[in-house]
Amino acid sequence: QVQLEESGGGLVQAGGSLRLSCAASGRTFSTYRVAWFRQAPGKEREFVATINSSGKSTDYADSVKGRFTISRDNARNTVYLQMNSLKPEDTAVYYCAAGLLSFPYNNWGQGTQVTVSS
Repeated sequence: QVQLEESGGGLVQAGGSLRLSCAASGRTFSTYRVAWFRQAPGKEREFVATINSSGKSTDYADSVKGRFTISRDNARNTVYLQMNSLKPEDTAVYYCAAGLLSFPYNNWGQGTQVTVSS
């Protein structure tokens, strides 16, 4: 069991940067793969980025590739999402999720709001 809590959201200007954190309370967090998703009002949830348990492998949605970086610090039980060159279309509630091996992402945080003004 892993409990997740996102933080770091807020209001930023277009072109600005923000770093989101996903803090885990579980004792086996280092064994989980973690992903960031986002959802804007009235829109379907979309994948943003993922990182494997060791942090050696990452993947990104095309819409954020080159602008966002996912990383993890297993010693701190935390996964980060560094967001640079933010655009208004990045505005959404951002969620982190965790899953073991090939299991689905069945552990979700409550989300943190990111608003990018134009």
